[in-house]
Amino acid sequence: SPTAHLHTPMYFFLSNLSLADIGFTSTTVPKVFVNTYTHQRDISYLGCLIQLSFLYLFACLDSLLLMVIAYDRFVAICHPLYYPVIINSHLCGLLVLVSIFISFFLSQLHCIMVSQLTFCIDVEIPSFFCDPPQLFNLACSNTSTNTILTYLVGAIFGRVPISGILFSYIRIFSSILRIPSSSGKAKAFVTCGSHLSVVCLFYGTGIGVYLSSAVSPSLRKVAVASVMFTVVTPMLNPFIYSLRNTDIKRALQRLLRRIF
Repeated sequence: SPTAHLHTPMYFFLSNLSLADIGFTSTTVPKVFVNTYTHQRDISYLGCLIQLSFLYLFACLDSLLLMVIAYDRFVAICHPLYYPVIINSHLCGLLVLVSIFISFFLSQLHCIMVSQLTFCIDVEIPSFFCDPPQLFNLACSNTSTNTILTYLVGAIFGRVPISGILFSYIRIFSSILRIPSSSGKAKAFVTCGSHLSVVCLFYGTGIGVYLSSAVSPSLRKVAVASVMFTVVTPMLNPFIYSLRNTDIKRALQRLLRRIF
């Protein structure tokens, strides 16, 4: 049906987002379990670089896929008649491949910057993953160039997805307000509700990690913000999107009836 066709590319993007979330969580959770079991908080230099590479790869991929999904919803709501022509299988594959390539480039750039650092003493990061800004503060070599490059890359690859999402939703909301029926408006808002929740959760916790590490001296607050960003948020994303699926809702209702 036409309605099902409007959702087919979205499910393709969501499947890739779920894979990115799994990879994002897998870069930190195993190390947390090892540290908890062995009561050690150290990580090797090579392990730090590997963790950093995958962490930024999947974090950037998450961000770019959220922008792609926002564009998909923009076309579906603002240009539904042209949707099958614009959002075709070739474009879907191209958008995902470009997102992976950009994410890989960004992660390798961060790895190269960290590999140039020198440390005079044993360092301890107040988190459970290697974070370049914290490593720059602990290094004894000159990090001014690395810091400028980090903020420049962050500005480009952080603000571009956010700007794309904001632009898409400004156009979406303006189109929704022109819908005459209240039921049509409600249906359109529900379509975007899950994605907006995930966007706010992802960027909100991500900003919280950097604000807590830069402003707050409390190691506990930094650790809590890190857990929310790298563990809780990726695990909640599939659950938030699943609530819109009718079959999953019915299965959840049947399960709750059996339990209670």
